[in-house]
Amino acid sequence: MTSESAVSAAAVDELGARLKAYEGRPAAVAGSGKDPVNEPMIRHWCEAMGDTNPAYTGPDAVAPPTMLQAWTMGGLSGHSGRTGAYDELFDLLDEAGCTSVVATDCEQEYLRPLRPGDEVTFDAVIESVSDRKTTKLGTGYFVTTRMDVRVGQDLVGTHRFRILKYAPARRKPKTGSAPRPRPVVNRDNAGFWEGVERHQLLIQRCTDCGTLRHPWLPGCNTCGGPDWDTVEASGDGTVYSYVVMHHPPFPAFDPPYAVGLIELAEGVRIVSNVVGVPYDKVRVGLPVRLEFRRYDDGDGDEGGPLVLPVFRVLEGREGGVG
Repeated sequence: MTSESAVSAAAVDELGARLKAYEGRPAAVAGSGKDPVNEPMIRHWCEAMGDTNPAYTGPDAVAPPTMLQAWTMGGLSGHSGRTGAYDELFDLLDEAGCTSVVATDCEQEYLRPLRPGDEVTFDAVIESVSDRKTTKLGTGYFVTTRMDVRVGQDLVGTHRFRILKYAPARRKPKTGSAPRPRPVVNRDNAGFWEGVERHQLLIQRCTDCGTLRHPWLPGCNTCGGPDWDTVEASGDGTVYSYVVMHHPPFPAFDPPYAVGLIELAEGVRIVSNVVGVPYDKVRVGLPVRLEFRRYDDGDGDEGGPLVLPVFRVLEGREGGVG
């Protein structure tokens, strides 16, 4: 190890030790929700998410569990219970050149349903700071905070939020066209992308009530049932809505191009590209047909060719719908 490398490693170890000292320190103490759990917010949430579960309406309504964080948000004015530890931690990272941040994941645990009228309080702690990590985005540290949400003395849920605070990597300019961004594949949607690789567009179907749903979710929005199977889409659809992308430009795309919200014959909707006609000929109501396109990456370091579902306007129909 050269003397320069030894100095750099020592500086990193010193920074890591300083960051680790923040583990266990409170980020918020005795915070309280700006509003009690209430029916209007539940209704707005369900309308925005398309969640029609009857458990969220009526005299015995409960709040959707995934609204847990919504009741703790401080808005533009923030919360009075916030401590300075989290800001101090970020200042240390900024001084070390880790000036960029990206949210990586969150975990929530629900212990009992929240009901209209519940007054929410919470405490938050800096749960962990990782060792120095190098990713494609750059080099930095993963910071995890845990928020415990209570009603009275009862713990009703826990929210963990993890971010990467990093120094952006210097990227070498690439020759030729850039590869398309890869979809984020997780345990909830892996089956969908496995179907796409086989040139099948699979739709989830609740085995309790038969409701079809897309995008893929771990549970049914209609009845709450966790069990499901799939049906294969016929491939027929219409343009329900669309936008034409002009800006900002992305290296892998050539604007302007049309992005459509496609209503499938089965009744669910999917976002995808509309192809086969110029972008300015796309119209609401155009009939389209599913096809699968293969995109070959220029550098081959992302796991091979990428297959994506797109929708082609049926020949001779591009000008007939207003």
